[in-house]
Amino acid sequence: MLTLRCTTCHASAPPTAWRCPACGGVLDLLLPTFQPDAIESHEASLWRYAASLPVKRTVSLGEGFTPLVPLSHTPDPRVMAKLEFAMPTGSFKDRGTAISINVLLQNGVREVVEDSSGNAGASLAAYAAAAGIRARIFTPAHAAEGKKQQMRIFGADVVEVPGPRRAASEACLRAAEEHVYASHAWSPLHLVGLMTCAWELWEQLGDAPTAIVCPVGQGGLFLGLWRGFQALRAAGCITRMPRMFAVQSTACAPITTAWYLKEPDPIQVIEGTTIAEGIRIAQPIRGREVLGAIRSSGGAAFAVSDEAIRAAHKWLARRGLFVEPTSAVVGVPLEEVCERTREDGAIVLMLTGSGLKYGIT
Repeated sequence: MLTLRCTTCHASAPPTAWRCPACGGVLDLLLPTFQPDAIESHEASLWRYAASLPVKRTVSLGEGFTPLVPLSHTPDPRVMAKLEFAMPTGSFKDRGTAISINVLLQNGVREVVEDSSGNAGASLAAYAAAAGIRARIFTPAHAAEGKKQQMRIFGADVVEVPGPRRAASEACLRAAEEHVYASHAWSPLHLVGLMTCAWELWEQLGDAPTAIVCPVGQGGLFLGLWRGFQALRAAGCITRMPRMFAVQSTACAPITTAWYLKEPDPIQVIEGTTIAEGIRIAQPIRGREVLGAIRSSGGAAFAVSDEAIRAAHKWLARRGLFVEPTSAVVGVPLEEVCERTREDGAIVLMLTGSGLKYGIT
């Protein structure tokens, strides 16, 4: 049986737990060693790494193995884009949801709750539908209509909560007192699925990239990539780690503020409004680990304005890539990232969500 362990008190917890039942701390799990020789090369999904994952596949929508493409008309030929928006539900969240929903299903769960500003909720709604699990999703009332409609079309019960993003989380926590909380933010199972993105990049490039530029709210994909490359290095597949660059909105930048102030933990900020709603997270749960990854990799954190995000969104569209505003943030500091990163190797922009869910004005 899969066992989770608290990072604070080291107590064990069942796979359906979302936080430590003893002290309320963040949970983690011991993963199998990455096994490069066991990759199922015929499998064009994240399940090609089944031997390195802690759960067997019961439900899948074909998630993973997204394209990695050179970005045209840029001043630096090293720049490439990982098209995570080419997932079944249009966002990178499908990686983590695929792992967590399989674990929950195999442990007899038939009803879950979750809070999300859009992509995580849409992903959970889709995979819950495929698994025959009922999903109730608490979302900010201001979330993009396209994302809320996506949740509903999959059959989820969508509860719109007025106020800032944290109000939806608080409402969901109350519901979690009676139901299983399938939290993309708290669950270490979700992070396992996101690690597979690093393994794909290694296969696609033949090595680790020189740098990764990633939107950061809770920091799930950022940490999944970091942990994934750590697993590759431990297995002897790579000799260097990529430099990790986090991008946030100036309206809500707890990680970037802490990075500039050289603080070990995210700085408490007021949650402002931004078109990059997917990273509008004032208190990232694993923020200390995100900051540690930035610093140990020789990376940096950036905060960018809505005006700059709009310009980057158009810049990406002119290169054939239609993403949501949250994804477009990675284009804003690109010139500075290239200046900071003189080593050979790819600079990878993580394009996390489809523009078809949320256009731009």
